[in-house]
Amino acid sequence: MARKYVDCREVPGSTCSVALSADTEDELITAAIEHAKTCHGQQDTPEFRQQLRQMAKEGPPPG
Repeated sequence: MARKYVDCREVPGSTCSVALSADTEDELITAAIEHAKTCHGQQDTPEFRQQLRQMAKEGPPPG
């Protein structure tokens, strides 16, 4: 199973350079939610979780 990642640099208008990766999508979404809440003031909603799942890509984050 390939790792999955989300990269804040892919969010339009973002100045954040953090990319998160994990072995499972659930683990990735949990980490991404915590990052988004702590660093970006985002709320943990079902809609936001769905957006993160759509952003998740397979493989390592680009360097």
